[in-house]
Amino acid sequence: MQPKIMMKKKSISASKASLVLFLCQMISALDVPLDSKLLEELSQPPTITQQSPKDYIVDPRENIVIQCEAKGKPPPSFSWTRNGTHFDIDKDAQVTMKPNSGTLVINIMNGGKAEAYEGVYQCTARNERGAAISNNIVIRPSRSPLWTKEKLEPNQVREGDSLVLHCRPPVGLPPPIIFWMDNAFQRLPQSERVSQGLNGDLYFSNVQPEDTREDYICYARFNHTQTIQQKQPISVKVFSTRPVTERQPVLLTPTGSTSTKVELRGNVLLLECIAAGLPTPVIRWIKEGGELPANRTFFENFKKTLKITDVSEADSGNYKCIARNTLGSAHHVISVTVKAAPYWITAPRNLVLSPGEDGTLICRANGNPKPSISWLANGVPIAIAPEDPSRKVDGDTIIFSQVQERSSAVYQCNASNEYGYLLANAFVNVLAEPPRILTPANKLYQVIADSPALLDCAYFGSPKPEIEWFKGVKGSILRGSEYIFHDNGTLEIPVAQKDSTGAYTCVARNKLGKIQNEVQLEIKDPTVIIKQPEYKVIQRYGQVSFECIIKHDSTLLPTVIWLKDNDELPDDERFLVGKDNLTIMNVTDKDDGTYTCIVNTTLDSVSASAVLTVVAAPPTPAVIYARPNPPFDLELTGQLERSVELSWIPGDENNSPITNFVIEYEDGLHEPGVWHYQTEVPGTQTTVQLKLSPYVNYSFRVIAVNEIGRSQPSEPSEQYLTKSANPDENPSNVQGIGSEPDNLVITWESLKGFQSNGPGLQYKVSWRQKDVDDEWTSVIVANVSKYIVSGTPTFVPYEIKVQALNDLGYAPEPSEVIGHSGEDLPMVAPGNVQVHVINSTLAKVHWDPVPLKTVRGHLQGYKVYYWKVQSLSRRSRRHVEKKILTFRGNKTFGMLPGLEPYSTYKLNVRVANGKGEGPASPDKVFRTPEGVPSSPSFLKITNPTLDSLTLEWGSPTHPNGVLTSYILKFQPINNTHELGPLVEIRIPANESSLILKNLNYSTRYKFYFNAQTSVGSGNQITEEAVTIMDEAGILHPAVGAGKVQPLYPRIRNVTTAAAETYANISWEYEGPDHAHFYVEYGVAGSKEDWKKEIVNGSRSFFVLKGLTPGTAYKVRVGAEGLSGFRSSEDVFETGPAMASRQVDIATQGWFIGLMCAVALLILILLIVCFIRRNKGGKYPVKEKEDAHADPEIQPMKEDDGTFGEYRSLESDAEDHKPLKKGSRTPSDRTVKKEDSDDSLVDYGEGVNGQFNEDGSFIGQYSGKKEKEPAEGNESSEAPSPVNAMNSFV
Repeated sequence: MQPKIMMKKKSISASKASLVLFLCQMISALDVPLDSKLLEELSQPPTITQQSPKDYIVDPRENIVIQCEAKGKPPPSFSWTRNGTHFDIDKDAQVTMKPNSGTLVINIMNGGKAEAYEGVYQCTARNERGAAISNNIVIRPSRSPLWTKEKLEPNQVREGDSLVLHCRPPVGLPPPIIFWMDNAFQRLPQSERVSQGLNGDLYFSNVQPEDTREDYICYARFNHTQTIQQKQPISVKVFSTRPVTERQPVLLTPTGSTSTKVELRGNVLLLECIAAGLPTPVIRWIKEGGELPANRTFFENFKKTLKITDVSEADSGNYKCIARNTLGSAHHVISVTVKAAPYWITAPRNLVLSPGEDGTLICRANGNPKPSISWLANGVPIAIAPEDPSRKVDGDTIIFSQVQERSSAVYQCNASNEYGYLLANAFVNVLAEPPRILTPANKLYQVIADSPALLDCAYFGSPKPEIEWFKGVKGSILRGSEYIFHDNGTLEIPVAQKDSTGAYTCVARNKLGKIQNEVQLEIKDPTVIIKQPEYKVIQRYGQVSFECIIKHDSTLLPTVIWLKDNDELPDDERFLVGKDNLTIMNVTDKDDGTYTCIVNTTLDSVSASAVLTVVAAPPTPAVIYARPNPPFDLELTGQLERSVELSWIPGDENNSPITNFVIEYEDGLHEPGVWHYQTEVPGTQTTVQLKLSPYVNYSFRVIAVNEIGRSQPSEPSEQYLTKSANPDENPSNVQGIGSEPDNLVITWESLKGFQSNGPGLQYKVSWRQKDVDDEWTSVIVANVSKYIVSGTPTFVPYEIKVQALNDLGYAPEPSEVIGHSGEDLPMVAPGNVQVHVINSTLAKVHWDPVPLKTVRGHLQGYKVYYWKVQSLSRRSRRHVEKKILTFRGNKTFGMLPGLEPYSTYKLNVRVANGKGEGPASPDKVFRTPEGVPSSPSFLKITNPTLDSLTLEWGSPTHPNGVLTSYILKFQPINNTHELGPLVEIRIPANESSLILKNLNYSTRYKFYFNAQTSVGSGNQITEEAVTIMDEAGILHPAVGAGKVQPLYPRIRNVTTAAAETYANISWEYEGPDHAHFYVEYGVAGSKEDWKKEIVNGSRSFFVLKGLTPGTAYKVRVGAEGLSGFRSSEDVFETGPAMASRQVDIATQGWFIGLMCAVALLILILLIVCFIRRNKGGKYPVKEKEDAHADPEIQPMKEDDGTFGEYRSLESDAEDHKPLKKGSRTPSDRTVKKEDSDDSLVDYGEGVNGQFNEDGSFIGQYSGKKEKEPAEGNESSEAPSPVNAMNSFV
């Protein structure tokens, strides 16, 4: 029966015998074992194993080596062709062939010329079974020609115009690498505006004055010859014209509106667009009718270059680049066609056949255009090769039928198109071999009973032999389910029993012969532990023994191993291992654990375990325990460059066993007197091998440790200075962070002294811009930890590495880290700022994010500046208090809390990075709607009569809208404090008092009063009052001052002034003196118990601290000792914590101190003036002021003598409205209330300011500073006239 054709692929080492590769890549029904003796005997056609590349560019200064290695049986001979004709190497003294090889060596270094050996070479390897050929190897020497001399005229360019500096490098082989540098060999900085094109030219989208220089130098680097050629320097001078004209984009390269590009499959596609324009255009790429491949698309050279890797036919199409700036755009369409050199679909594979078998060689390739397939036999076109009746060519397939030994040959398949070719060798090897058994004769197999037995019968033959097994020499053929027969000839007995012992015969036969081989099988008894170790409990310092008695096959030699906790036994003489047991002497607590006995033979392994528990010994007489004495007699031996052996003698352990020794070292060279931890060893060890570092002057000391503590250190050992070496490590924590927009600060943690490994520690600092085809720039610095790179672009990533070196050399190559050059302030403000007012105290602001490239740094977030411009319910304005909210990250909206109702606000938005804030967006104005008002500022009840009460009140401090009315509710209270019917009255908003009539006499009433806007009612205040019993009950004004006398003590008018975390509480008290107050408070709406704070003394105010920002609280005031005596509740809300406040200069301590100093100086001057006047002569202030007028102060008007206009300077944001002019003063020099709205009294703190008889002002500036006015124009009060001399009595 003919064996079926099968395909097998294996992989083995190249160091195997010469036939291994043939057996690794063959198509055959034969499964040839990798037996070295067999491989040496089988014939094999040649196979090319190594050859030079198809396009081989060589260095013209070195010998040319053209590789050609092949194998076969018998070993092949080699020959060469050059340019299609036979190359006779014997006739050229410069050419030699390596022994047992086809590799050519052309001697150039001894007089040969590389140019003389240019050409196309092909190697042929031949033996009696066929011939294999190599690829066509094109040999070309590399070239690095000089630059042609040319006269370069200086470039005169107008600012804003475009410029192209042409490089035009010499044509080399291979093409050179182009880069631009200056005279100092520094790379010229490149950006979106200035960049190098793929052709090497330097393009300026627009020139700037800083581009003026005389050393633009183009360099060409030829890697093969390791040479660099330099072009003559190019001079550029930029002259300025004002104004600079902005221009829309124009493409500098490529020109025109369309172009074409052809690229080969698998290559990298590079498309380039560089544009001129002012402002500098930005390039964008798209693919018409499709998407750019996601994982293979990269943008380089500031997006001017589109790079697509590993292109395929699917990447063909039209690619459009679009250059755009604020004035317009330009575009260019590149039509890309992807062609393909031939590539394999199915490469032909070697065939190993038996005589009479059939087989096929298949050669299938694809490409664009479709490649043509041609066949060769032994290097000759198959059309003119010797005929073989078993062979038939059918396009890309050769069919073999009924092959014979003479059909062995090497076939070549050539697939080619206009872009390249593929050449593959595949042999057909026809073998006729009788059976061979490769398993040694009489091989002995030993197996434990009840285990599987595998008996080998490795074989080979062509055709493939059939295998049969017999037991014994004359036994019958083995069959049945108790046996398993493997394809490789192996016989498996799944469960071997004692009766399976005996001889087994393997027989292999094919049509060329028959062979047999006998093997022996022995079945052994299993190993058993008949007495296993048992659990033991032993007292400390006692002795314990574990048994492990075994039974095994007499022909096997067992070995017994003991483990503690699955690890080796401690290296301790207390552990004694006997033949059948393990004994532990002087047991300690550390001996607790699991002990395992493992028995191994050559065929099996068994184990058993037991646990040992150590307990305390019985009480013994008290023993004094102490720290151990220090070790002594330290000795260093076995000194090597990186290690030394330290030994010592332990001191007395003082009744507590030494548990471990600690070894410390001193570096006398770098840190004398400082001891460092080195290592520690168990207490039973007195010798240790220590690892050392180079260039360290070591001294060692040893410290003993027991359960009590550590001993004193031993005396130091002798010193040992290790030799210097290269550094083993590099600096850590390498970082790159710019401190300025044009620099990069590289920092690192320096190596410690002993880490230097030698003298002269320095650092090699290297950097290059990330994602740019740039070389590393390196400097070597002294033993510092920082280096600053100047002239970097703003906020671009850099690859950074720092390498240590000393006088002996460098440390290993360091790893790279990524840093960034310095940040600059953001360039643009957020746009499209929108505000949505949610309610009277909350608004939401939206904005569009700025482009990330304009951030020029790490985006920190967005800041919203907002401030109240005006309260719509009050005409007066307060100091502008700007608030700032910061929103982290790339957020595009935020909430503005804590707004005041019925007010006009402005806001702007700015983007922030690590450098600071960018420009502000245009101010956005918005208004908050009305809200509910605060409680009325006060409620007074006066003029009680028999049936009436007079109520007076103040308008709310915060109207939060237009007041529509006041609501008054009141009800009587009887003697049992029960409330009567509630009466409600609505009062017009413009009223400030009311007389309630028709009340009951001698009755207490409780009043509830609040204000209303169109939104609703505000918080109410309460008060109580009593009508009198008869007319006699009305008190005289001198006594009662019109107030209602309370029937019992009361607390009223509780007011609060809240900040973010505290609140000022004040109240009015009527009742007995020396009352002790307390304040109770809690979260409004909460059911939690009231918190209580005691007020010191009888003060009528208190400060609540530790409050939560943005929280509503309820508060009330009470008096100790009076049950149920407390005020009505008031509600307040702490301020929000989110907004940061801008500092007002008027509240700063230094400013207040300065003003106080100025006031003191003025006071002293006035006193001096007064003294001088009293001594004789007047001091005419008016004349002095006229003679030395201060230009900053407006003089009094001559026509009426009034003061000029004053402007408030307290806040830049405050409206600068003039104060009202004062009236002319009367003849007695007093200032009447109705005559002046702008008295000097309003700028002081007392009421003693006045004018002297001559019109000069004496005394202090007095009076209170002007408070924030309420609605309307109220006049300031002036003091009554007093004799001027009273000020100085």
